[in-house]
Amino acid sequence: EVALIRPGPIQGGSVHPFIRRKNKLEEVNIPHPLMHNSLGRTLGVPLFQEQMMQLAIDVADFTAVEADQLRRAMGSKRSAERMEKLKGRLYDGMQRNGIEGELADDIYGKLAAFANYGFPESHAISFAYLVYASAWLKRYYPAAFCAALLGAQPMGFYSPQSLVDDARRHGVLVDRPDLNLSAVKATLEGDRGVQAGGPGTPPSHWGAGGPSVRLGLDSIRTLGEERAEAIVAERERGGPYLDLPDLARRTGLPATQLEAMATADAFACFGLDRRAALWAAGAAAQERSDRLPHTISGVLAPKLPEMDEVDQLVADVWATGLSPDNHPIRIVRTQLDEQGALSVARLGGVEHGSRVLVGGLVTHRQRPATAGGITFVNLEDETGMLNVVCSPGLWQRYRKVALMSAALLVRGRLESVSGVLNLVADRLTPLKIATKPTSRDFR
Repeated sequence: EVALIRPGPIQGGSVHPFIRRKNKLEEVNIPHPLMHNSLGRTLGVPLFQEQMMQLAIDVADFTAVEADQLRRAMGSKRSAERMEKLKGRLYDGMQRNGIEGELADDIYGKLAAFANYGFPESHAISFAYLVYASAWLKRYYPAAFCAALLGAQPMGFYSPQSLVDDARRHGVLVDRPDLNLSAVKATLEGDRGVQAGGPGTPPSHWGAGGPSVRLGLDSIRTLGEERAEAIVAERERGGPYLDLPDLARRTGLPATQLEAMATADAFACFGLDRRAALWAAGAAAQERSDRLPHTISGVLAPKLPEMDEVDQLVADVWATGLSPDNHPIRIVRTQLDEQGALSVARLGGVEHGSRVLVGGLVTHRQRPATAGGITFVNLEDETGMLNVVCSPGLWQRYRKVALMSAALLVRGRLESVSGVLNLVADRLTPLKIATKPTSRDFR
């Protein structure tokens, strides 16, 4: 499956036949006996570079040296040009073995398609092993998996918000950064040895009863890893921080960084809510090691109105780039319900081909070179993710909305095949949300 989703197999027409044959929806058909040796174990469908080399040996009497030239041609930057030079040799060899006409053209077409990048089997096995190991860790140790990915940022296809949202949907509790509890990077709290339930455990309960994830201090805006390391080192040397002035005196943090920590709710360990902590941060920043302790004024905040859930969401996203316990789409869910929009989780029960309305954040926009101009948009709501397929015509019609909107309301026809959902869009509408998350586009 790793080797299958590559430009070579895609352009060579291997993807759908292999999937149908693997699911026993289509008979395995190998059109010539000489092709059994190379294609028999992959159901008659070429997946790997090595198979194409063996195929050339079997059907066109290529020598090992010529097969290696074919491999080099398939991996060359000028692969199409080099493949064309081998074309005559291939056709001559196939003709001597009784392979002519459409079959010969089909074989050459598959070989030529692999010149647009196909995987060697060794690479596919290595990638598949990483995928399997990662999937196993996510299944049985979802909190540790999430914490490790957060600690390795910036990386990968998914943002920290998407990683946390996914962990939460699988039963993992994610906590905000805390001055006296957080390490530099995300860590686990609770029993780290707890393994998720066995077969049959619902995905939403994989993390239940296991450790929680505590966001690291390095996730807080303006701090960064170096300053977070200094804060943790001082805490380990001198003990837990007692209050904001104590933190300022021992670390020399400026007001901007204290205010960012307050916005992230990192001072909850002092019994302060965010607004009280923000009030105190500016005054506490005046505290320094060379001044007489506890002589500054203005640290104690008056009674202030509490933040509502929108304020808290905006504060979380501003301070750390994510909200550990909320989602922008959940806040507008009532509005979406009134318009008849479905959550991603409910689409599994909708009949294939139905026209539906779905709202979500735009996390990715992609236009693969092999997709014939189609653009894929990934929508995320509080219940899951959905792939949206945008034709070239629709993209042109809604180009500004599609490119500029942080969230979209998408109408389209639902494709539901073997548990895989896609929405073929026919209308895009901007969806107003409280935050402006950044999508990862055209990578």
